[in-house]
Amino acid sequence: MNQKFVYRQSVIIGIIVVIALIYVIQLFNLQIIDDSYKFSAINNSQRVETEYPARGLIFDRNNRLLVYNQAAYDLQIIPRQMSAFDTTELITILGISKENLIREIRKAKRYSRYKSSTIVSQITDDKYAMLQEKLYKYPGFFIQTRTLRKYNTNHSGDVYGYIGEVGQGDLKDPYYSAGDYIGINGLEKTYENVLRGTKGKRILLVDNYNRIKGSYKDGEEDEPAEVGENLYTTLDIDLQEYAYKLMQNKKGGIIAIEPSTGEILLKVSAPGYDPNLMVGLQRTANYRKLQQDTTLPLFDRTVMGIYSPGSIFKTVMALVGMEEKVITQHTMFECHGGSYFNRQFMKCHYHESPLALRAAIEHSCNPYFVNVYRRLLENPKYNGVRDAYDIWRNYVASFGFGKKVSFEFLNEGNGFLPSQDYFDKKLKTKNWFYTYIMSLAIGQGEFSATLLQMANLVAILANNGHYITPHIVRPTDAEHAEKIDTNYLNINNQYFGIIADAMEDAVKSGTAKSAHSDSIVICGKTGTIQNNSGPDHSAFFAFAPKENPKIAILVYVENGVWGSRYAAPIAGLIIEKYLLGDIPTKKRYLEKSMLQANLINPTNEKNATSENNLTEE
Repeated sequence: MNQKFVYRQSVIIGIIVVIALIYVIQLFNLQIIDDSYKFSAINNSQRVETEYPARGLIFDRNNRLLVYNQAAYDLQIIPRQMSAFDTTELITILGISKENLIREIRKAKRYSRYKSSTIVSQITDDKYAMLQEKLYKYPGFFIQTRTLRKYNTNHSGDVYGYIGEVGQGDLKDPYYSAGDYIGINGLEKTYENVLRGTKGKRILLVDNYNRIKGSYKDGEEDEPAEVGENLYTTLDIDLQEYAYKLMQNKKGGIIAIEPSTGEILLKVSAPGYDPNLMVGLQRTANYRKLQQDTTLPLFDRTVMGIYSPGSIFKTVMALVGMEEKVITQHTMFECHGGSYFNRQFMKCHYHESPLALRAAIEHSCNPYFVNVYRRLLENPKYNGVRDAYDIWRNYVASFGFGKKVSFEFLNEGNGFLPSQDYFDKKLKTKNWFYTYIMSLAIGQGEFSATLLQMANLVAILANNGHYITPHIVRPTDAEHAEKIDTNYLNINNQYFGIIADAMEDAVKSGTAKSAHSDSIVICGKTGTIQNNSGPDHSAFFAFAPKENPKIAILVYVENGVWGSRYAAPIAGLIIEKYLLGDIPTKKRYLEKSMLQANLINPTNEKNATSENNLTEE
């Protein structure tokens, strides 16, 4: 009996030891190795909230506030803490559909059951107030406060850009998490790293209803957010506002540059859009409407649009011709409403004939510059037209054509400056004749440019042969400042004075009289660009005053018929507004005409134009 008793006792003790050992191992596993329960417990009693920094403010050149912040609220969820809730009440408060709510919750669960995800973003103040009162009914839901952008203008969306939720590609940057905001385009995107600041965090104690009970460890482990840096742009917002009014009901763009610094004074893409439409719960619907608008308000015509420069390019032809010694300012050519070149007729309007270079620019004579191009391409010092074309092309590229001219506009196009290879393939021969490509001489044909490149050209003319990298934000640091270069052209400075004199004549008595000012000496050049799908385009660029220029401007109006009809008077008005502070009384009729002109719906145009009496190119 004693042996059996001892045996049973040993078995029982053994079982107890094994059970105890299992409990000890399990406790060790739960408390030391597997922290999921610990994490769950902490997660149920604590909540780590991201503290989002306010984005940097944006100012104009005169320190006027353009873009600022306002409080916004996102409804977030931690799926692990969720329990059954009244969906009807919640969707009524938020103004969203049940399907949308369920979809966002499922998306949050796929992302993480323990981390927070945004369910509804950019909740308005009134909805936030109602939600805050009811939030205790919804375990796992909480409000995340952050800031949204507000814009002090109802235009210039192409300049500022807007912010939106990060995409999958953005999440490769460890700074961002799902639901974060990021600059989508414009300055908001280009200067995202400057504007965004640095996120912080707060650890909060919460009860089983997810109600905040205080800070964890009195905030010892909290990390404060750092506000983003401010941007100081080079824009004159009053001038920008005026230019937008002049471009109302028109398609095209305007860019004005301060030649001595490369600072962009105004940048208008028309039609544009109100950046405030990209803020709030309606931003998706607003974006869809803008996207479907046939006038393409989301398309930034100033840097994305690719256009033929037309006759404003004749200034480049004149400079290259003089530098290559194939013409002088006194060289004359005949033109009688046009001229024949190897049986190809180059049309022109009637003017005095023959004429020298200065008058050719004043009256914008097409055959004159085809003759210049012919002499360039048939120059005996080069091995044929094909090689001479490459020399010409290199000159043109030095003016900033065929490449991006600014580092700030991430959507900037290159334009198109055809290569030798391009024409070899197009012409199917390497034995070229100048007549094959003579339309390039007047800024037409295969050559195209952005409006920014054209504006940069007139800044070069104002500076007598150099340009500073066009930019719209004053340097934020040394690295930024280094990107703003001074670029010199390999063309004799004296030739630029000849071009300036000719451009002055064009405004005083030539094709650009509609830009004339009694108070300011304006040097300008018109351009009328052939358009196979409607009325021709209207272009004009100018700098003023002639001595020590303060502004260089390019105006391009799609379907504007002639350079003198819309582009020139609009540019003249902007120059006077900038340099004089107001429009002279005698020019009010012209201002009214430009403000009322409607080229998008021409039948609604109130004033057929008094410019019909102007000399037209």
